[in-house]
Amino acid sequence: MLIIVKTAVPENQDRLPVKQVIKEESVKTFKRKYNLNPVKTEKISTKNRRIVTDLPVPESLPIFKKLDKYEPISMQGQPPIIIDHSESFNVYDKWGNKWIDFSAGVLISNVGNSHPEIRKALKEIIDKPLLSTYVFAHEKRAELAELLIRTFPFTGYKVFLLSTGSEATENAIKLAKTYGMEKYGPSKRYIVGFNNAFHGRTMGAQLAGGMAKGKKWLGNSDKSFVQVPFPDGYKNENTSFDLFTETLSRLGVKASEVCGVISESYQGVGPDFFPVDYAKKLENWCRENDVVLIMDEVQAGFGRTGKWYTFEHYGIKPDIVTCGKGIGSSLPLSAVIGREDIMGLYAPGSMTSTHSGSPLPVTAGVANIRLLKSGNYIQNASKLGHVLKEGLLDIQKKHPSQAGCVHSLGLVAGIQIVKPGTKEPDSETALKINERCFQKGLLMFAPVGIAGECIKIAPPLDITEDALIEGISVLGEAMDEICD
Repeated sequence: MLIIVKTAVPENQDRLPVKQVIKEESVKTFKRKYNLNPVKTEKISTKNRRIVTDLPVPESLPIFKKLDKYEPISMQGQPPIIIDHSESFNVYDKWGNKWIDFSAGVLISNVGNSHPEIRKALKEIIDKPLLSTYVFAHEKRAELAELLIRTFPFTGYKVFLLSTGSEATENAIKLAKTYGMEKYGPSKRYIVGFNNAFHGRTMGAQLAGGMAKGKKWLGNSDKSFVQVPFPDGYKNENTSFDLFTETLSRLGVKASEVCGVISESYQGVGPDFFPVDYAKKLENWCRENDVVLIMDEVQAGFGRTGKWYTFEHYGIKPDIVTCGKGIGSSLPLSAVIGREDIMGLYAPGSMTSTHSGSPLPVTAGVANIRLLKSGNYIQNASKLGHVLKEGLLDIQKKHPSQAGCVHSLGLVAGIQIVKPGTKEPDSETALKINERCFQKGLLMFAPVGIAGECIKIAPPLDITEDALIEGISVLGEAMDEICD
């Protein structure tokens, strides 16, 4: 890091060129997570997997070299596959390898990778031709807005469209703060989030989030954002709602000063779910204090847990819901769904985005929601969720000292990998397990969590039972080989 020190100049002296003193200090740099030296792999050929080369594929290395040359290391965080195409619950490279997909493009491809109906709809809009509209109206935007509101379990809500989950988070925070401060004055300004929460990587999203290491770049934090412990039952064993109010009291925040509470419907680092009783008490507390309850469904919504929205499992009624990822099953699309009175706080043209309701992602969203409504994807997630959970619990029983806990609902699950006999995250072992799965034909995104310790599982919702069982078996084999 370069530090520039300006020398003092006496007031009665002619100003001289500023002297620069350059001091060398160590700067933390990062290295690639995954090894790019090809490893000889067992050749595999099953109905759902095929591995025929060393991994990473030697012929793919020039592509990784090019990416290393032109992209920052932050973009090189996933298993070393060069994806050529994907279909349903499989991902392929162009050298003959085929993986079972346990990532769904980071919980995006809920109706399956590259669904033909979505591809058909996109071709039609391209050939129309109509690729962009800013926020000028087009027919598909009205269709998607109606479809989204009809998926929602309550009346009296409206929706507007954006591009990313972070963007939806920023707008939800803006609405909650506006509602509280305009109605009650500047003292009602606090946003309460949860420890370990992730809402995106933009400034407001990280202020609301609960990962301290993600906030270092912010310098002085905004004191109107506070966090309380999340009642996951493992990292935090205290699941009493009393902890919520006690923490606010200790932080010196009065209930009358809180304008909004924001939480993922399940925390993505686990996944970690609310106890139903806690969620209901949280909703009641928000009602009693006129606090906007925001549920972040960016990765949780659109059938992932066996219901349209994960908050439905808790029997609560949020004031604002943020959506993304699985909303469109392909192109960048997000949405904010909220109470009409809250959504009407801004004048025409004052809460939009360049690509709000852009024709291509909107068309994908319409096709995606129609598929979710007409197909058995959500039912499949509910049915196979039991298979996934039981399979992971069996793995945990074999490795009780390192598989710290299993959390699962529908087709999202995670195993926390810890150092033997402790709750201390073991990111190194988690990465080895993840890499071994990749070499065996099972593709997951890199381990997530506080320290990167969670093996996260989120296949497309069209996965078959035999493919799911095969994938669980591969994960079990990998853990047998890596764990003590």
